[in-house]
Amino acid sequence: MLESPEASRWTRHLVCRAEHTKPTWKLRLGLLTLVIVALWLTSGWWPLAIARSLVCEASLAPSDAILVENFDPGYLLFERATRLRRAGLAARVLVPIRTIPGTQAPNDVDLGIAEVMARISRIGAIEVIPIREVEPITLNAARDVQRFLEREHIRSVIVVTPLFRSRRSALVYAATLGSAGLAVHCESVQTSQGVNDWTLSWHGIQDVAEQWLKLQYYRVYVLPFRLKPDEPSSGRF
Repeated sequence: MLESPEASRWTRHLVCRAEHTKPTWKLRLGLLTLVIVALWLTSGWWPLAIARSLVCEASLAPSDAILVENFDPGYLLFERATRLRRAGLAARVLVPIRTIPGTQAPNDVDLGIAEVMARISRIGAIEVIPIREVEPITLNAARDVQRFLEREHIRSVIVVTPLFRSRRSALVYAATLGSAGLAVHCESVQTSQGVNDWTLSWHGIQDVAEQWLKLQYYRVYVLPFRLKPDEPSSGRF
């Protein structure tokens, strides 16, 4: 049944007709195949590029202290710090330890684990830095470390940090300690998968993906918008 001209003139103020173009399943399949082939052909390049983007540039130099970034407890960090100490790069070893919520006392479990790893690695005496677990955690932890270093008149530090976390740590410490005039050196430690083999296990893929997302979060949001003069925390301590 044909629509009358009068009805057409009236309904055009309420509804209209439009044509939509949708890709066919063949085009979608072709594009997916193209992406898979491109990833396969460049598989010798992009995994390496992603991994390297997460690793800080090593910059060892004699310093006042070694900071073992033990947020996720790892024995290999203590082992590397032991070598650096024995090589004469720094005399003091500092270990950040999370505090018990609502207090300034170090968490007993984290402290016990750190002491065991220090004893097994034969690193010698360590000094504990209580840190708050307040979001963004790495930034607030760096603020707590900064206050400790300034109070102890430490002007240079070697940060010993896990491999794929090291770029983010270097950025945060450069923005906090570095901006306060402290010299920061980075020493990354491979704790599991490395730059060349992280795609060979699900754990490696998960670790790299998590660290890449956190790095972008700090680059895009935390450092541009949350980096401000330190204030007493009104949240959980």
